[in-house]
Order: sequence, then structure tokens, then C-alpha cells
Amino acid sequence: MTLLVHTRDELAKAQAARPGPAALVMTMGALHEGHAALLRQARLRAATVVATVFVNPLQFGPGEDFDRYPRTLDGDVAICEREQVDIVFAPPVEEVFPTRPQVSVLAGPLGEILEGASRPGHFDGMLTVVNRMFHLVDGVDAAFFGEKDYQQLTLIRRLVADFALGLEIVGVPTVREPDGLALSSRNRYLSAAERQTALALSRALRAGPAQARDVLAAEPGLELDYLELRAPDLGPAPATGEARLLVAARVGATRLIDNLAVHLAEGH
Repeated sequence: MTLLVHTRDELAKAQAARPGPAALVMTMGALHEGHAALLRQARLRAATVVATVFVNPLQFGPGEDFDRYPRTLDGDVAICEREQVDIVFAPPVEEVFPTRPQVSVLAGPLGEILEGASRPGHFDGMLTVVNRMFHLVDGVDAAFFGEKDYQQLTLIRRLVADFALGLEIVGVPTVREPDGLALSSRNRYLSAAERQTALALSRALRAGPAQARDVLAAEPGLELDYLELRAPDLGPAPATGEARLLVAARVGATRLIDNLAVHLAEGH
């Protein structure tokens, strides 16, 4: 049975009753099958699985959708129950940050490219709350994050390495609808017509680096933010070998991101 807790004291008591290493899945709620995939991987890994549901105000910039971001706690807990999560930690802001943080984690140059260029300060806020959760949830030896938010995953790995946090960050492949659309909590904002437009993102990624931009340009309802080819660590793309193709675009009022691993052959 999944136990729902809201305070740090409740979390500590719940974890004390389940000693041993824990696997952690951090979410902002509005859970879908992409999150369920993370929970299933965590369940395979550890005796105790903790999921957090926290809409982090620090990672929303001016004019972004913090107030309209979906809050669906009852449904989130039901999914966690189905996936045999032991503890759901769904704290109010004052439990995570009793006072507004005066010291935050800075994402550095890696946080200023791609998503960071469009959303200044976003990754500072994300890393600050991730670091806090790593310390609030006791005994974590592995945390699971989706590859869909690839820059986030890369930065969290960098955080763990740079701060010597001593836990494993496990990337879980993006979960997609049968038509290729990457699952996202923001997909619910799309109208039926906008959803068809959004399919251009995954089509472009599958087309590969040479043809992706043409695929996106052929979709009139899509406003491209970036399409970039990078190394797996988000450094400059290699001439050959493994790389990552990343895209962000706005469809109507909704901003969507996606990415795909690609292999670069000679003369790509």
C-alpha cells in the first residue's frame, strides 16, 4: 500500500519503518505513463521506492505556466499505488523551503544553452530543488529521470558528480504514444489540431540531422525555438559516433521539447 505524506517529519517516520537503500523518482505531478516507466524501473532496483510530487516554483520564469500547471494529486497517488510505490512525498512549498533560499545551485554554462537560453534561471531552480530533495529523502542510492528532459538529466548527473553526492542517476528512455508523440504533462494543453502539428517534432528527429529542419519548416502551425545536434554530454557534436538531436518548439500556447539519440556516420 502506498503511503502519502506531506511533511518532512512524516517522511522521516515513513522511511524509518522501511530501512535500507531507497530509489527516488522526482516529479511535478500530473503523472502519465512516462512517469510510470520511471517508477517501474525504480521498483526493480530497490526495496523502497519514494516518489515526490512537488510543483517547484523556482524553475518557472515570468510568464510561464506555474499557476496553470496541472495538479492531480489523487490521480498521481493512484498511479503510484498501481506501480507499487512505497511512499509519495507531496509537500507544500514551505516544507521544502521554510524560507526562500538565499543560496542556490547554479547550473553554469551547461544551463545557459538550449532550454536555458530560452528559460533563464530555469535550471538553477531545478537543481536547487533536486539537491534539496536528495537531502530530504533519506538513504537514496539511485534516482530515476526521463531522457525526454535530456538537458535536465545531463545537469543532474553533473550535479551529483561535482558535489560528490554518491548516488546513481539512471536515465530512462522516453515513452511515446503509438504515433511518436513524446509523453508530457503539457500535452493535455494541446487541441486535436495542435496535437497533429506537434507530431512534427518526433518526425523531424526520426528524419535525422540532415533533414530535420525541412520537416519542421513544412509544419506551418509550429514555431521552432531550437534544433541542435550535440554530443551525448551536450558538448559540441562529434564528427562521427554517438550524438543527441534536440528540438524545442511552440505549438499554439504550449512549448514542447523532444530529443533522440543518433549515430553519425562519415560524411553525415
